[in-house]
Amino acid sequence: MKRKIAAIFAADIAGYSRLVAEDEEETLRRLASYRSVVDDFIAKAGGRIFNTAGDAVLAEFPSAVDAVRCAIDIQESLRTRNMAYPPSRQMSFRIGITIGDVVERDGDLLGDGVNIAARLEGLAEVGGICVSRAVHEQVANKLSVQFADIGAQEVKNIPTPVHAYMVAMRREDGSYTSPQVKKPASKVAAAPVWMWPLVVAVVSVVAIGVTGFLYNTKLKQTATAAATPAATPSAVPSAVPTATPTAAASATPSPMPTQMAKAPMAPMAPPNASAAMAPTPAPSPSAMPMAGKFPADSVPFINERVRSYLAGDYSAAGDYKAFALNVGGFTGSVLNQPNEEAARTGAVEQCQKRADAAQSPRRCELYAVGNTIVYAHGKPPMPPPPYFRHDPMTERPFASKDFPMVRDPQKARLENMFVPAQKSRAVALGPGAQYFMVLGTPSPEESSRRALESCGAIAGVACMIVAVDESYVVPIPTLFRVTGFFHAASNASIVAEARDDVVRRLGEAMGWNAVAVGTSGRPGLGLKAADEQTAVNGALAECAKRDSDCHVIAIGPFTVGPIN
Repeated sequence: MKRKIAAIFAADIAGYSRLVAEDEEETLRRLASYRSVVDDFIAKAGGRIFNTAGDAVLAEFPSAVDAVRCAIDIQESLRTRNMAYPPSRQMSFRIGITIGDVVERDGDLLGDGVNIAARLEGLAEVGGICVSRAVHEQVANKLSVQFADIGAQEVKNIPTPVHAYMVAMRREDGSYTSPQVKKPASKVAAAPVWMWPLVVAVVSVVAIGVTGFLYNTKLKQTATAAATPAATPSAVPSAVPTATPTAAASATPSPMPTQMAKAPMAPMAPPNASAAMAPTPAPSPSAMPMAGKFPADSVPFINERVRSYLAGDYSAAGDYKAFALNVGGFTGSVLNQPNEEAARTGAVEQCQKRADAAQSPRRCELYAVGNTIVYAHGKPPMPPPPYFRHDPMTERPFASKDFPMVRDPQKARLENMFVPAQKSRAVALGPGAQYFMVLGTPSPEESSRRALESCGAIAGVACMIVAVDESYVVPIPTLFRVTGFFHAASNASIVAEARDDVVRRLGEAMGWNAVAVGTSGRPGLGLKAADEQTAVNGALAECAKRDSDCHVIAIGPFTVGPIN
């Protein structure tokens, strides 16, 4: 046997026995799907699963930081998958994490560390994470995670109380939940010794009385049964099969619609549901009907967890399902509905409820019914990749006061929301001063893609990534006022025969670039400069050789004018 210190991760499914009792086949199928997600996250985080039993998972990590980060990723991913199911059928894990001294034997781990992790898991909220004080001390200053101190907790088979913390889970809008503090159960004062004989006497008298009453009642029921002939059982068996949630549409669908509790209950479909339902309304001319597997890769605005869910659980589900979204990235999805109308209504209502909770001004719309896209707007306009590039000569720290084209209220919003937000984050800007920020994604590439999709849908034209995380990733002029986006090929200030040459020369030029023109529209360029002033001087000098009264019209990707 070998002893070691490890971060121990314990997880199991809340209400698993009830889920199995209600629908064993569907629960086991979903458990396998969810476990593949859990196992994948643990492996990617450097963890090792050392024991499993039914719905429970025990894993070890070399680092508390890796264990907590992995637990957060698991809960956020499974929360997305659960969105398609009603609360009564959601499969949510509780996770507990501690650091402790454990004994390794034949690959398994034993000891108080394992036991405490299991007790912390029992303290966690459904879909939540509970950690010990030792874990909190290790990760508090290393991860952008908020905690709620729930104090010392007395737990089963652990002699001393365990000081525990709840992890605040991030919502879709970037805000955090407020974990409910669990108070230790208060101990009931022991009854005085002299009272026990009295209690025993009272209980005995009550038991005798109840027994006599039940005996007399049984005699009366027996006599009544003897006098009444038994009902003849029906000779015709039921012709309606009981369908599981994954059954084909021709079977009777489950009467439980997978939508929010406040939504009205849709009527049960008849046995021949696929023939009795009204035909699907034809999609609008701009929609793209798709047959077969749902094309999850083409869905805009969404994060990768939702995309994984669409490619997996949604695509594999049977009839009467729908998926809704809005430009802000909020989504709603329902599966296994009693009919198509219930699926359409449920998906939109679920999406809109989430959007309203986050005060999103964008309305939700159906994106897909079944595996057919019905979204009327098509793909948003996008610039060609890469969506941003790092240039040490032009990058500088993000400052909301310098954000181009937007007014002061928008700058204040960027200061209050973008600056303190968790990585990765990005802001896209449109040529009409439209902007959209995406916060708290796993990578700068995802935040940039989603910001461009949403901004493009709002603006109607391709937008530009201006800032990623702490930095501006495009040159932000300070000597001039930004007035719009610069497109040399169509800029009317430049004489027509010179535009192609300006486009070619700008090309992939890094550093600071400036364009100046004179009264005849003859351009001068200052390229690959180390700072804004040098680029401006170079552009004016080159322009002066070809034209008169030269002035700067563009710096980097922006058209500019004099500062008022």
